[in-house]
Amino acid sequence: MLAPPAQHGMTVLNREAFKLSFQTLAVRVPAKGVTQLQKSLQKDVLLLPRLRSVANDPDSKDIKLVLLREDLTNIESLTSEKKKVVDEQGLAVVHHTVELGYDYWTADQILHAIIPLDKVKEIPTSFTNVGHIAHMNLREDLYPWKHIIGQVILDKNKTVTSVVNKINNIDTKFRFFEMEVLAGDKNMVTEVKESNCRFQFDFSKVYWNSRLHTEHERLVKEFQKEQLVCDVFAGVGPFAVPASKKGVNVYANDLNPESYRWLKNNKALNKIPDSRLMPYNLDGAEFIQQAVKDLSEKQGNTTWRTFDHFVMNLPDTAIEFLGAFTGLYKDQKALYDAADPKPLLPMVHCHCFTKSDEPAKDIAERVEHYIGSPYDPATSKLHFVRNVAPKKDMYCISFRLTPAMAFGTSIEKRKQDSDPSSPPTTKRQAV
Repeated sequence: MLAPPAQHGMTVLNREAFKLSFQTLAVRVPAKGVTQLQKSLQKDVLLLPRLRSVANDPDSKDIKLVLLREDLTNIESLTSEKKKVVDEQGLAVVHHTVELGYDYWTADQILHAIIPLDKVKEIPTSFTNVGHIAHMNLREDLYPWKHIIGQVILDKNKTVTSVVNKINNIDTKFRFFEMEVLAGDKNMVTEVKESNCRFQFDFSKVYWNSRLHTEHERLVKEFQKEQLVCDVFAGVGPFAVPASKKGVNVYANDLNPESYRWLKNNKALNKIPDSRLMPYNLDGAEFIQQAVKDLSEKQGNTTWRTFDHFVMNLPDTAIEFLGAFTGLYKDQKALYDAADPKPLLPMVHCHCFTKSDEPAKDIAERVEHYIGSPYDPATSKLHFVRNVAPKKDMYCISFRLTPAMAFGTSIEKRKQDSDPSSPPTTKRQAV
């Protein structure tokens, strides 16, 4: 297998260092006879990816060179039948030099030539496309070559104009990660198309994960036209915007001011009416209470009507916000009791991580701890989303609020009732 020359000492990309030439046999044939000769010679024709097996003859524009496979040292190596085809047509066999350069090799081949395998665990060539940005998560053992890696990725992917590397975990407050530009321009404002919607955002200041598009589409399909959805950690709108465009009424929130700004931008970009998508910029727990209050006031406080779904796509800590649902509707219990037939309480879709060998048990215990009462297994569903790291999986637990949850007493209130001297829990910001 052909490979570019090894350049393990390279620290600054030198494209001229990857030239390679080799000689092969070539059959001189009139241009009109090329196709027939290729069929006759079949597997003895040079077959290399991204390289034509036909070259121009340097002495005549009416003659072409059909290149033979590189391991053939002389025409006698052909079978007698194939050699007879060449002889009967009186075709000349010549030596031809094939020259390959940097543009010929793939990113994987170039990086294998530069990075010594005994120094790293593996050679990186994969990345996530975020519009014009190639987003990489490089391990520290690759840092000595990070700028070369970025430049090679930039060179080999024509739709990419910036290559960035994540250099820390997601910001604990505003849900974005710090990054460095490895190659290309520093413009981080990009546009992504997903679910027949356009999303614009500054990738350096908000959270976006293109790998979650299937999960976005899965949940949006569960929302029916004219239903009410409360998106607690909406980001720039990957759930809220397509749901609104579908005819769902969405109250959408994010604590990050930049996410809130781009959520409003994407609402306008996709021509969504104000009545379909209501953006908020609040703490997650505060938003849940405010959205329920605003909806109740909009309904006139005379009949029971609330959200059909709550979406909580913040897998690192969303479970910890479930306490906001305990007793959330206690002031509306009389309206609920008066309704006939009894309406369904909202479905909660809560994303979370788990490292447990028993994910269902682990997630159930954590959910019930924060919400203060068990959920109904008959109306719940645990959906595997994806593996995010070794022994770390992302799930979505969907369950319907029970009357005990919706009209009950919060954990903090129960603690206060049992121990009045216990100080109240400090309000925690969304993360």
